Amino acid sequence: MTDSLAAERPAYHYAVIARALAEIDAGGPALSLEDLAARIGLSPAHFQRIFSQWVGVSPKRYQQYLTLDHARRLLAERFTVLDTALATGLSGPGRLHDLFLRWEAMSPGDFARAGEGLEIGWAWVASPFGEALAMATPRGLCGLAFSAEMGREAAMADLAGRWPAARLTEDPDRVVPLAEAAFGGAGADLHLIGAPFQIKVWEALLRIPSGHVTTYSEIAQSIGHPAAVRAVGTAVGRNPISFLIPCHRALRKSGGLGGYHWGLPVKRAMLAWEAARADAIA
Repeated sequence: MTDSLAAERPAYHYAVIARALAEIDAGGPALSLEDLAARIGLSPAHFQRIFSQWVGVSPKRYQQYLTLDHARRLLAERFTVLDTALATGLSGPGRLHDLFLRWEAMSPGDFARAGEGLEIGWAWVASPFGEALAMATPRGLCGLAFSAEMGREAAMADLAGRWPAARLTEDPDRVVPLAEAAFGGAGADLHLIGAPFQIKVWEALLRIPSGHVTTYSEIAQSIGHPAAVRAVGTAVGRNPISFLIPCHRALRKSGGLGGYHWGLPVKRAMLAWEAARADAIA
């Protein structure tokens, strides 16, 4: 591996994982390590090393987390009832899912002004799920998008379009360390920019522990709007700080993956990555 490739290791690893996911879907979980590595164009040893570095388990064990019925198994085995999550200590103001996160919500008036007067820095960063676009105000990270499925231009237009009156400036010196600390588990300050209902939904997402999932209807119940499942789904899809506010952990009651704003392959990879890591630690 060249030095430049090593510097982009998280994005490189995700590219391999994404290709492996497609091959497993085509060939099934019975594919041998040798066959899977050959389809991707890597030696079995290199392929095994990438998986171990990325998630901490072997490719053979990891394949079970990439199967299409994985979401249903997660729902059956690792369903989180959000009404009791705080009471049981799974999450709370001091420790939210697997990261230490502190967040501040924008006032409804500020949100209505579409970010007018807001200074937002942005930068492209490497992540475990491909290249990511990170945005931050002086108060903390306010946006995190993944470009693996939609591309850079669409990801930038998507995030920038959420706060059209804000002043956006490329600022890697400030933004990259914030994003790297968040991906590395060191913690992050988040600045939630959204309508009051959206912020309630995003706060509910923060109560889902890493490696666990819940349903859109469970989120609606937990925020006191049990009939608003469709509105909850819309708010989940508008989450601007993907992965850190874990919208990928929200599933349909049927066990279907539901949608994912940055592409279902990214959602499946996130769920598999977290489940495999949780099992490795247990």
